[in-house]
Amino acid sequence: MLEFYKTIGNRVCQIDGLEDGCWVCAISPTEKEVRYLVDEMHLEQDFVRAALDDEETSRVECEEGQTLVIVDVPLAEKQEEDNTILYTTMPMAIIVTEHQVITVSLKENAVLTELGQGLVKNVQTHYKNSFLLKILLRVATRFLQYLKQIDKISYTTENFLHKTMRNKELIQLLGLEKSLVYFSTSLKSNEVTLEKILRGRIIKLYEEDEDLLEDVIIEVKQAIEMCNIYSNILSNTMDALSSII
Repeated sequence: MLEFYKTIGNRVCQIDGLEDGCWVCAISPTEKEVRYLVDEMHLEQDFVRAALDDEETSRVECEEGQTLVIVDVPLAEKQEEDNTILYTTMPMAIIVTEHQVITVSLKENAVLTELGQGLVKNVQTHYKNSFLLKILLRVATRFLQYLKQIDKISYTTENFLHKTMRNKELIQLLGLEKSLVYFSTSLKSNEVTLEKILRGRIIKLYEEDEDLLEDVIIEVKQAIEMCNIYSNILSNTMDALSSII
């Protein structure tokens, strides 16, 4: 699916086609759409296909006037079979060219949805580097939101287990423990990429952009710290439950 967005009247709106200063959102693109990105928009083929590999790691690179930033974004997926929530991550590519910003991902995620619906304030798609940093900030913020949800679910589930020992709650806790491992690995990988952007001057940053990037790094560091704390708490809880069982 290919969709085109542009800031009009200080709000991100969907437009009919490609324009200078727009954002191109590619979610699970078909082969025909991939060809359009490569042949018509002249994007590096490796850049486009990188995000379509779910094993791709976070990184930043530049080639022939195009900058690729791959970051892991968090996902919350409801498991129908046992009605639990599994939190995972997936790579998302952000490609910055001379005229547009393009995002490529295998699945829809909350960050893209919020941006597309105009829910994020002060987003200017034609300020390409600033827009890139706004996307990275939303990714970091979404990690923090999901970590708070994990903590809440963990607390509620643990209270259920104090009253009655059921497999469903135990499976939920095991799933949350696995989710925290995914989050921790992805956040550390994102942090390295962000530090490289800050140090390496791969992307031209104005003073306000540097401040924004530093804010993103602070959010990521906070998320890593929260992840470690929740992981330790959950690990101790599971050990205690194992002893009781």
